[in-house]
Amino acid sequence: MNSFHPGESSSHPFVEPTPLPASIPKVNEVGATSAPLKSAAFFIGAYCKEFNEDFMLCKAENRDPAHCLKEGRRVTRCATDLISKMRENCLQQFEAHWNCLEVNNQDYAPCRKPERALNKCMFEKLGLTKTIPGTAPGQTPIHEVENPLFGRMQK
Repeated sequence: MNSFHPGESSSHPFVEPTPLPASIPKVNEVGATSAPLKSAAFFIGAYCKEFNEDFMLCKAENRDPAHCLKEGRRVTRCATDLISKMRENCLQQFEAHWNCLEVNNQDYAPCRKPERALNKCMFEKLGLTKTIPGTAPGQTPIHEVENPLFGRMQK
């Protein structure tokens, strides 16, 4: 007997057939699409560094996906907390930046002006700075370059 029903013809809401065990702490999803997540990504990396590192160490110790659910939930809670703080403290700058990313195919280069405003607000209100891992010592990070070659070529 086939129990498949296309979504548009089903009158019943989807119910997860295999819910997580009670031992796994519940957590809501982040609730953001790709553009806001990309806009917040470097700040999430800094703000949630300890949780991210715990999660990655857990994943390195055991390849079973169920092994690190608790650590993964902590990462999700931390990211959700930061995005809430970004909305509370830097809503205008955050929306301007992620909307720019949204209309520019997720490309950072055309969105440097709203990115700078967001970076400034995040530092002033939350004490967080955008740091790009792997930037050579003494080199100006690309998001802080005032006249990048890419920008001059577009004009």
